[in-house]
Amino acid sequence: MAVSNPYQAYQENSVLTASPGDLTLMLYNGCLKFLNLAKKAIEEKNITEKNTNLQKAQNIINELMVTLNMDIEISKQMMALYDFVRIKLIEANVKNDLAALEEAESIMIEFRDIWKEVIKLNRQQTYTKDGQV
Repeated sequence: MAVSNPYQAYQENSVLTASPGDLTLMLYNGCLKFLNLAKKAIEEKNITEKNTNLQKAQNIINELMVTLNMDIEISKQMMALYDFVRIKLIEANVKNDLAALEEAESIMIEFRDIWKEVIKLNRQQTYTKDGQV
């Protein structure tokens, strides 16, 4: 079977071969992408696009919520923040509220940036532990 879209095949392969940490980073980046598209749609008064992109962002937040290990204390704090973001996204969708969307976006940017640092530190520790330095 021939691949009709090489970019799509690359994306699918990168998801299938990604580490759990990289998958989480992909979720954060995907959420931010949909939030940016929703923001643009609100500004252009495109209700259908706004709704579609905010629902996609909400689905990502839901996925992040179900993957939390609630036996770890920090997960409880993250759950509360994810729930706050989810509520802000619903508010942004119902009221076309850019401020609510931007508040959710700022939290997701912070999560994404922290997660990037965690991955970087983890890779450095793994690299050092394996005697590569």
